[in-house]
Amino acid sequence: MGDMGADLNFDWNAAASSALDWWQEAGVDTVIDEAPRNWLVRPAPAPALSSAETTGAAVAAIAPSGLLPDSIGAFEAWRVGASAPEAAWHGRPFAATGNADAEIMVVIDMPERDDVESGQLLSGPAGRLFDRMLAAIGKDRSDIWLVPLCAVRPAAGRIAPEIELRLTELLVHRLTLTTPGRLLLMGNAPSRALLGVDFLRARGSLRALNHQAGTVAVEVEAVATFHPRFLIEQPAKKADAWKDLQMLIGGFQS
Repeated sequence: MGDMGADLNFDWNAAASSALDWWQEAGVDTVIDEAPRNWLVRPAPAPALSSAETTGAAVAAIAPSGLLPDSIGAFEAWRVGASAPEAAWHGRPFAATGNADAEIMVVIDMPERDDVESGQLLSGPAGRLFDRMLAAIGKDRSDIWLVPLCAVRPAAGRIAPEIELRLTELLVHRLTLTTPGRLLLMGNAPSRALLGVDFLRARGSLRALNHQAGTVAVEVEAVATFHPRFLIEQPAKKADAWKDLQMLIGGFQS
């Protein structure tokens, strides 16, 4: 996406410092890989999906039921409106934020408790860690499209199984409207929605996904990783998260 829309007053020193902080927390202590690597070479295709993963891919390929808006602006307005699945829930709905044309779409499960108070997705401690993760790969929120699978935080703090399929259908429809180059799936719910398995089983490889929504076919690559809230609880996993972020941008120019 280049520098389109970049803030001319962007504090590069602060961004560099934030990235270094993240690298240090992730355990990165050298700029030299163990073996030579050409970062411009496209990664090898993902391994064949298991039966469970194939089932998940089939679920993700289901065309959304009913008529949905066919432009991203109209869809995002619909997604937080009176016809959305969560419309009757108590709580504030959150639309996707960032750059809808970005090559990278980041999918999280739901708004955080802090988000409900701040009015911003991924705020509070989880948001600050998320921003450091982006800075570590030379990105900020203007370089990505941040999408909540569930627009309203459920009262129980988890997504009920009976609504998961519908939310998956809506996520697939959103993919047809934005066609990102890669997805970063943070946590269990987004991984289950598109890969059919929890993120701990899905992470470790770049997944090639094919989606069919009506007459529109979408091909996209996905990386499953830890949600920032998980990393706050288990900071030792930051090194693994760093590997996932490297995979996300490896051989990929946005």
